[in-house]
Amino acid sequence: MGATARPGPTGLRQFLDLEQQRDWIEGEIDLPDTSDRLESLEQRFKYVARFEKLLGRPQAGEVLEILGLYGPSCIPIPRKTERYYWSVSCLPSTSDKPLVRVNASWMELFTLYAQDEDIRARFIVHLSDFTTDRSATPSRVDEPLLEQSVAMPEHVSYFFPRGADNFGINVRGSVSIRKFLTSRPVVRAIRTFNLTHMNRGRNAYQASHCYSLADYMQAGGGL
Repeated sequence: MGATARPGPTGLRQFLDLEQQRDWIEGEIDLPDTSDRLESLEQRFKYVARFEKLLGRPQAGEVLEILGLYGPSCIPIPRKTERYYWSVSCLPSTSDKPLVRVNASWMELFTLYAQDEDIRARFIVHLSDFTTDRSATPSRVDEPLLEQSVAMPEHVSYFFPRGADNFGINVRGSVSIRKFLTSRPVVRAIRTFNLTHMNRGRNAYQASHCYSLADYMQAGGGL
């Protein structure tokens, strides 16, 4: 009998070895991305009307600016992995009425909502990256770290979604969201969580990917 073929690497292991992934999490390397995007014109046109509707919202400018921060900082090799390993949806039809949502595998990573004329954000990360002893113990949440990562302590709150090591963080206001996305321990935690789910295989939300939003998330600031 012939030897059984070993399955190949899954997720981002096809493109990045574990050392590269660890170095990227720590901000020690810049990952070379492809110069070309594998784009579906049919998929792009599918969500043009929703994107134009979003542009009519008073929060549109802040949403696109925040996506321009989140994409290059928090998604590895975003062009090479676009749609198939992460996606961004525009005005998704869910009961919580988000403006945009970023997903990988079966998991929500990042969501933006309207907050009067401003916006608020929801991040899903590993609880163990935000506890004082690095355990997944809810009572050990490092609240000072959270409060130092936003403009005002009352701008941040948290919750515990389903999952043994999942942690939800709410950040209110574009000023605090920007500050949150420039905190080194926060970005490290977001990168860790995002890689965890991008490594689980193909993205389940490919059909809802909005290329017009993704334009703003590509490395280098998009448009």
